[in-house]
Amino acid sequence: MDVSFLGGPQPQRGVGIVAPFDFALDRELWRWVPDDVSLYLTRTPFVPVEVSLDLARLVSEHETLREAVNALSAVAPEVLAYACTSGSFVGGIAGERAMSVAMAGAGEAPALTTSGAVLEALEELGVRRVAVVTPYTRSVTDSLEDFLGEAGIAVTGRSYLGLTREIWRVPYRDVVDMAREAVAEDAPEALLISCTNLPTYDVIPQLEAELRMPVISANQVTVWAALRRIGREAVGYYQALLDPVARRGPAAMNQSTAEPSAADRAAAELGAVEPVPPEPPPDAVVEAEAVPDEEESAPYADSSLAPAPADPVFDGHEAGSQQWYDEWGRGPQPPV
Repeated sequence: MDVSFLGGPQPQRGVGIVAPFDFALDRELWRWVPDDVSLYLTRTPFVPVEVSLDLARLVSEHETLREAVNALSAVAPEVLAYACTSGSFVGGIAGERAMSVAMAGAGEAPALTTSGAVLEALEELGVRRVAVVTPYTRSVTDSLEDFLGEAGIAVTGRSYLGLTREIWRVPYRDVVDMAREAVAEDAPEALLISCTNLPTYDVIPQLEAELRMPVISANQVTVWAALRRIGREAVGYYQALLDPVARRGPAAMNQSTAEPSAADRAAAELGAVEPVPPEPPPDAVVEAEAVPDEEESAPYADSSLAPAPADPVFDGHEAGSQQWYDEWGRGPQPPV
């Protein structure tokens, strides 16, 4: 069959990603990327060191970064991103900026790091007080708090797992548990989930609906910031950083408002719940609903013709939140 009329694949914009050697969430990064953008990933050389401050320093050395960027030069990405939170905050603000400069010089393209993207996202959201969730040990979590403090961001509460390996295997329910613990203190304005090896894509909308605050994660902000550099937008359902409706805050999620919340509208589209209709004006006359005829009251007398129930989808409320937690909290299937 002659397929020459197809004209080839859609032209692509290129984003170069430098990740640590143990990075296992390539698939998650792709979920934030529009169809006309490709990610070109490369990894730093293996070193036999567990996740720690020492490893963070090793995978962020400037010579290592330059070599990784050189490996991407053949595909000429338009922007470069270093996808590692600890590796980009371990040297403080000055260290993070120096890493971006080193990458940009080697690749002759704009460059950024995950930690720099975190600060950029917090500024975009107007947030100065955050709760922090990490899979790290205490010392690495302390270093993140120091980095945020240097940037003028107050950490109001935190929760961490103390892991030194295989962070990508953490299930969503553990992330949710940590998030609930971290935000319980001192009224944060947002939640930050650190580490690019910690799965977060599906949990962000659920946490935003439950906690009534913006939630950002390392992988999310890395892709978001990289795409901004080339004039493109990250894609992601109901995330305050990406969705202007979700960014309206708690009022947009409150069912007592005149319009249905963004969470309810999205769930209604999926067949999970009905949106809450606007309340009529006080002086409006509401006509009584007509009572259907007996024959019309059972349109599916034959149960085999009835539509199948909708798949469970979180509805942004306590009951739906628990259902999501119980049924879907195990997170994505881990790589083998």
